[in-house]
Order: sequence, then C-alpha cells, then structure tokens
Amino acid sequence: MLKPEMPSINDREGDRPPSGLPAVADAHVHVFPPHLFSAVWQWFDDNAWPIRYRMTTRQIFDFLLGRGLGHIVALQYAHKPGMAMQLNQYMADECRGYRGKVTGMATVFPGEDNAAQIIGQAFDLGLGGLKLHAHVQCFEMDADYMEPIYALCQSRHKPLVMHVGREPKSTAYRCDPYQICNAGRLAKVLAAFPHLKVCVPHLGFDELEAYRRLVDQYDNLWLDTTMVLTDYFQLADAIDLRAYRQDRIMYGSDFPNIPYAWDRELKSISQAGLEAAALERVVGKNAARFYGFEI
Repeated sequence: MLKPEMPSINDREGDRPPSGLPAVADAHVHVFPPHLFSAVWQWFDDNAWPIRYRMTTRQIFDFLLGRGLGHIVALQYAHKPGMAMQLNQYMADECRGYRGKVTGMATVFPGEDNAAQIIGQAFDLGLGGLKLHAHVQCFEMDADYMEPIYALCQSRHKPLVMHVGREPKSTAYRCDPYQICNAGRLAKVLAAFPHLKVCVPHLGFDELEAYRRLVDQYDNLWLDTTMVLTDYFQLADAIDLRAYRQDRIMYGSDFPNIPYAWDRELKSISQAGLEAAALERVVGKNAARFYGFEI
C-alpha cells in the first residue's frame, strides 16, 4: 500500500542503459499535458512518493531516447468522463515528431457515453492501443460496459494495457482496488476475448503468483515489470524472472513518476540471470511484438 512517507532514493543514474544490454524499449512511460502532470505530481506528493523527474512530455521523450533507448511506449489515462478526446489528441500531437521511436496510447473513461466511438477516433489518429487504470477510473473489468471496449480493441487489433493488479493501492483512491481487481476477473476477460492482447503492469502486483500462472495459461496475456524489480516495495518473496514465460514479460519503468534513478530497474534486469535470448526479449523484443513496432 502507498504511504505518504515513502522515501526518495538518491541513487546514481547512468547516462546509458547498463553495459551489455541489448536494444531497450521502455513499455511503460507516462505523459500528460502540463496542468495534469502538475495535479498528478501533487497527488503523489500528498499520498505516495516524491517524484524525481518532473518534465514535460517532449522532455521525457528526449531524455530517454537521448540515453540510448530504442523505443518508448507513452501511456495516459482519463481521470473523469469527458476528457479522453482531448487527451488522445494531445498524445497524437506530441508523438508526431517521434515517429518510429514513440508509440502513443489512447485512453477513455470506462462507462462514459460513446466510449467505443472515442476509442475508434483515437485509433484513427494513429494511436497504438488503449491504456486503462482501474485504481484511478474505478471500473470493474468484467462489467457489461467493458465489453464494447474489449470488442473494439480486438477487432482493430490494438493492444490494451490495463492496470488491474491490486497494488500499489492508496486510501486516496475513490475505490478500493482490492474490491474490483483480481486475477480471476481478468481470466474471464481473457477467455471471452481470446484475440485481445492485454498487458497488466507491475507483474500483477500483489497477486504475483496468480498472474505468473495466468501468463502460462493464456496466450493473449503479457506482463510488464514496472517498479517491482527495484527493491522499492516490500514483497513477500523475491521475483525470479527466470520462472516466467520469457516471451510474455516486458520491461517498463513508470518514468517519470518514480522516486529513484531512471535506470534502476534496467540494472536489476541486467543482473537477473537471464540467458541472452531471454534478456533480449524482456528488454525490447516482447514489447515490439506486443505493440507492433520495430527495434
């Protein structure tokens, strides 16, 4: 659970990914218009951890690409109904100058009027998929109003990134993630929409073992590593990436909304004992396959 007193870590950052890593794609980078970024950072200051990197969208892109990353997946989420169309246009505009290097993702507020139409228009703008966040948007992933969203993403062959793991949770959210998020609910979605590609961030934290088993069971499920390999959260057991299905795990950082160095998670992955082929998949190739870009 998030706590306001969670620390900042003043660890040293590198100017490139750790030596020996193959081509890197960061599959979990957040961008927002400036006024929303300010609100997000204030929320983190009040309820979670201090943000180390406070940058504009293009500064984020330039920072990561300038340090040798081969590709970035830019994520956003609508905090309330009626704002998704503006956010989607913003994402399309900001990514336009970074073709081939940045994949921008659309958003919608689940349950709002014309949700499928909003998503379809975002895909027509060139956005590469959809991002949803159950903790912020308080949706139930197996609710009837979610079916048109899933159906559209499946029919348009667009991936869905959906934060439906129960952690990291906060009492500052409008809903309790433990009441609306669990691996069993996601299994129903994966079975009902077998051609819908879904990525769950944070390896499904805190149901880590349940999500590891789901990846073995469902070919349409991926997980990203965001923040759970950095020794920041207290985990019941250490995570061994070698125990996971190697073609279904992708690196993500949560940059810029992190309290430590941008390359901290990459350093952990580089020391995870993965064989060369598996390492290549985890830090880049799996994301390229999931999102449909080249690296």
